[in-house]
Amino acid sequence: MKKLIKIEGMTCGHCSARVEKNLAKVDGVEEAVVDLEAKNAIVVLEKAVDNERITEAVDEAGYDVIDILDV
Repeated sequence: MKKLIKIEGMTCGHCSARVEKNLAKVDGVEEAVVDLEAKNAIVVLEKAVDNERITEAVDEAGYDVIDILDV
């Protein structure tokens, strides 16, 4: 299962690394890869994870989730 997370506020490699690190800490996330230019992240899940928990992880990194889509 994968989710596409549209994120606002990232401007550099440190931003994307911080988001990836926070998403990777979420229970059930197998992998998180941020595309800085596209301003999104692809998250590969081992099990179901609430969108609220994903949003919290991005918020804790200091950025805003615009949308989360199942892909």
